[in-house]
Amino acid sequence: MNTGNWMTQEQPGQWRASKLEGLNVYNQNNEKIGDISEVIVDSSGTIQAVVVGVGGFLGIGERDVAIPFDQIKFVNEPRAVATTATTTDPNAPAAPRAPATTTTAPAAPGTVDPNAPTTTGTVATDQRAGAANRSAPDHALLTTNMTKDQLKAAPEFKYAR
Repeated sequence: MNTGNWMTQEQPGQWRASKLEGLNVYNQNNEKIGDISEVIVDSSGTIQAVVVGVGGFLGIGERDVAIPFDQIKFVNEPRAVATTATTTDPNAPAAPRAPATTTTAPAAPGTVDPNAPTTTGTVATDQRAGAANRSAPDHALLTTNMTKDQLKAAPEFKYAR
């Protein structure tokens, strides 16, 4: 048997369907609308829809809605979260420093000189490098502009048991 056509491992950008179950789904307003509970595949292997549990609390009162697969976008990067922290004006004057003291001996090892200059800032990280090698996307995004309430009112998906 020729092994040239066999997959031997997951490639970047490929995900196991089992890893999609439980994935959070957000709308365009960054509101969590539910999570994926099932992936619907046709007889040719094409994904037709994802079933999302919407509404309810801890699974109680939740209803399943099948969202067409072309209306879902999988996102590798963590979603942006708005912060409520106040920001300071970068042009504002700096807080006054403590007056310098004169010492004749150097500071003891392991101590911090309170008059030493300080450096603040942000360290840039490249999240895209690790995102390509993830075993599952971080979350899914509904590409149509629907609210959680509109999805709760959508026709319920019924499984053929």
